Amino acid sequence: MKNDNSTMLNDNTKVLPLQRVDVGQSEVIVGASKAIARLDDPRFNIRPVQQVASACTGAMLTACFMTPLDVIKTRLQAQQAKMSNKCFLYCNGLMDHLCPCDAKASFPDVKPIKPLNGTIDAFFHISRTEGIRSLWSGLGPTLISALPSTIIYFVGYEQFKSKFLEFHYKYLAEVKGSPRGRDIPLLVPLLAGVTARICAVTFVNPVELIRTKMQSEKMTYAQMTTAIRNVIHSQGIWGLWRGLRPTILRDVPFSGIYWASYESIKSHYGVTEPKFTFSFIAGAVSGSIAATVTTPFDVVKTHEQIEFGEKVIFADKPVKQLPTASLIKRLATIYATNGVSGLFSGLGPRLFKVAPACAIMISTFEYSKSFFYHYNVEKYSEKMRNQ
Repeated sequence: MKNDNSTMLNDNTKVLPLQRVDVGQSEVIVGASKAIARLDDPRFNIRPVQQVASACTGAMLTACFMTPLDVIKTRLQAQQAKMSNKCFLYCNGLMDHLCPCDAKASFPDVKPIKPLNGTIDAFFHISRTEGIRSLWSGLGPTLISALPSTIIYFVGYEQFKSKFLEFHYKYLAEVKGSPRGRDIPLLVPLLAGVTARICAVTFVNPVELIRTKMQSEKMTYAQMTTAIRNVIHSQGIWGLWRGLRPTILRDVPFSGIYWASYESIKSHYGVTEPKFTFSFIAGAVSGSIAATVTTPFDVVKTHEQIEFGEKVIFADKPVKQLPTASLIKRLATIYATNGVSGLFSGLGPRLFKVAPACAIMISTFEYSKSFFYHYNVEKYSEKMRNQ
């Protein structure tokens, strides 16, 4: 593009030469950024390392905003008489953590305090008696666990979506050709979300199991090594992936529905580069839809993880084999005991947690992607001018 006034892409899109225009104190790149309002141009693709940075930013902001809400929820759960006497499930919208009901446990910091009367009372009481910083107790371990999972999940989704979209338009579409500038079929984000989530939970599960064991018993690294050897010796190498099934049971359907809903909303409004507000609202709506549909799976998953924690992780003598029951049988048991309301128990609190977490995460991720996209356009512009 040294001397050409314009060039043509394979899909007959005309690209104007890149120029820099001064507008007051800012500069605007015209040409490529205006003629191509798509993020799928290969010259400006978001690099994997940029996707990693975007995912990290979103994960940290989400954890910072959501951890206080879940610390309060955890304190309220800890005082319930019907609560399991060994462990409970802690989640801040990014990660689930199986934690002991033990005041000496390091995460989350659950202390015996006077009865709390709701969220607002808990917020002021904890802030006044323990300091405002206690609302972020467990943030460090959360980030250590959440960052690897979030990076694998979001970067994996972007990569799988790109590959599945290319495969669809190359082999399956009625009009075959380049996927650039064309609609995203509903099946593509669904499969990409499912595949990315399976990869993330499979990779992180052994790390999460080890982290939970260390925090529950305050082990040294030498003791942890011995514990890992004992697990492998008694249960085999697959013992490190105990608890993977219930995690996949809930997270995989959620991810498929979430990404299919989010991409459908973008396509419906013809949005290719969403603004922060749009992605925030779309993320909250998509997260709410996915959370509602998968709540019965969430109920089953919570029951299974609590059982796993009581009989394996926090048990003095861990059992080698847990009794297994099919998903249908567990759902039928819950329905027979509590009816439809039992299958959707906890839907309100779950939506209160999931909707803002999804909104913060996806809007930050999309905003960071947009930033890097325009950064790549700028670098490409400089490269063309220097040729």
